[in-house]
Amino acid sequence: MVRSMTGYGHAQRTVHGRDITVEIKSVNHKYFDFSARTTRGYSFLEDKIRNLVKEQLARGKIDVYVTVLEVDETAAEVILNESLAAGYVKALRELSEKCGLADDISVATVARYADIFTVKRAEKNEDEIWEDISPILDEAVAMFLAMREAEGAKLREDVLGRMNTILTLVGRIEALSPQTLADYTVRLRARIEELKGDTAIDEQRLLTEIAIFADRIAVDEETVRLRSHFDQMRAMLDSGDAVGRKLDFMVQEMNREANTIGSKAQNSEIAHMVVDIKAEIEKIREQIQNIE
Repeated sequence: MVRSMTGYGHAQRTVHGRDITVEIKSVNHKYFDFSARTTRGYSFLEDKIRNLVKEQLARGKIDVYVTVLEVDETAAEVILNESLAAGYVKALRELSEKCGLADDISVATVARYADIFTVKRAEKNEDEIWEDISPILDEAVAMFLAMREAEGAKLREDVLGRMNTILTLVGRIEALSPQTLADYTVRLRARIEELKGDTAIDEQRLLTEIAIFADRIAVDEETVRLRSHFDQMRAMLDSGDAVGRKLDFMVQEMNREANTIGSKAQNSEIAHMVVDIKAEIEKIREQIQNIE
C-alpha cells in the first residue's frame, strides 16, 4: 500500500484518573525526522513513543503531542510548613503594630503565601503510565496511517495515469521513427538526383548514408528502457514498501531517456511529444515527493 507522507491522527481517553490526548501529524521530509512533546513530568515517554512510531513509519517529518491532565488528585498530599507560616504571622503582626494597621490577619491572608504549602504527589509508575498511554497512541497512529494510505492511493492512481499517458506517447514515437527514416531516404535520394543530374546514383553510398542516419535517430534502446522503468515503478507501487526514494531515482532515469530521445529527434512531431513526456515525468516527480 502506497502511503503519503502527510497525515494526521488524534485519540483521547480518560484512564486511571488521567485525561490523555495524543496527536500525531507529519509533512514531507527526505528522511525520518521525529519529535515528541509531552506534558511536563512525562518526558520519560518520548523514547518509547519514538520507538513505537519508528516501527511503522519510514519517512517524513513527524510530530507527536501527548497531553496528560491529572483529573484525580486523591493521591496528592498538601504539606504545611508550620514554621514558615508562623514566621509570616509574626511578621504581619509586627507590621500591624509598627505601622498602626488593623490586625486583620486571617487564614486567607496567610494562605496567599504559596511557599508555606508543598504538594506531594505519589511517585509515577512509568510502566503503568505507558500501559495506559500506548493503546491511545496506537489508536492515533492507526488513524494517522489510514489518512496516509488514503492519500497514497490517490497519489498512486495519479502516477499510474501519467505513466500510461507517457507509454501512449512512447508508442507513437516508436511508430513514427520508421517513417522518419523513410522520409529522410526520399529527401536524400531527391537531393542527390538534383545535384548529379543524369549521373547514376551510387546506391552503396546512399545506403551507407541512410544507415548512418538510422543509427543516429534510433530510439528503440531508449524506449525499451523507458518501458522497463515503468514496469519497475509499477512493481514498486504495488510492493507495499516505503518506495518514495527509489521512485525518485527511477524518475531521474526516465528523464535521462526522454532527453536522449529528444536529442535524436529529427521529426517535429516527435520533438513535441518528447516535450509532453518530460512534462508528465516532471508531474510524476512532484507527486512522488509526497510518497513515503
